[in-house]
Amino acid sequence: PLYSTDVHNDKIRHTIVLSNLTKPQQLQQSSKLLFFKMSILEYNGAAIIAMSGKNCVAIASDNRLGIQYQTVSMSFQKIFQMNDSLMVGLAGLASDVQTLDQLLRFRMNLYELREEREMTPKVFTNLLSTMLYEKRFGPYFCEPVIAGLDEQGKPFLSTMDLIGAQAGAKDFVVAGTCDGNLYGMCETLYKPDMEEEELFETIAQALLASVDRDALSGWGGVVHVITEKGIVSRELKGRQD
Repeated sequence: PLYSTDVHNDKIRHTIVLSNLTKPQQLQQSSKLLFFKMSILEYNGAAIIAMSGKNCVAIASDNRLGIQYQTVSMSFQKIFQMNDSLMVGLAGLASDVQTLDQLLRFRMNLYELREEREMTPKVFTNLLSTMLYEKRFGPYFCEPVIAGLDEQGKPFLSTMDLIGAQAGAKDFVVAGTCDGNLYGMCETLYKPDMEEEELFETIAQALLASVDRDALSGWGGVVHVITEKGIVSRELKGRQD
């Protein structure tokens, strides 16, 4: 296994294995032995939302980097700017998040040198999906969230799993360890055609309310609002426990 801990006093053994489960699953329980199987996507914790507005789009993430329930950093970057109208959030294993960010920048630069134009969100999504599917037998343990404005200035949202299966949306997309909480808050607070300030307030409240109920994410957050004029970034202060 990737990680194991044996406690001889009460005969409890915890085992973490690579799996694509979304929640820790109890495999076997008895009076003497207890096994847990969890997803490697949950190892470091994450919470990412992207939400559309009226000619604008916002993407937000938490700041926590942890090793399961042990907090290591409160300022880990999970959202990366690809160009002036496109950002990508990466939820999953921290080492793969940083590796994928560097690889995406490399491929973006090659595209701009060859085509002499910036990559649109749709093209970027297809590129990222292809890159993930190429590694499907030894995948990057990341769930991307793409947010941007297309050529007409309309919001573009998309997400995918760790092997590149795309899932687009018109309203919002989420990823991370508290995705159930995020879906519930977004469905409650979302309204179509929100202006920039209302969109910021909505996505900020949805993020903070969701991570407060998840031990693997939180410790503040950051919100980026993408408009035709540029990108406005704001930091959020959350519970520090």
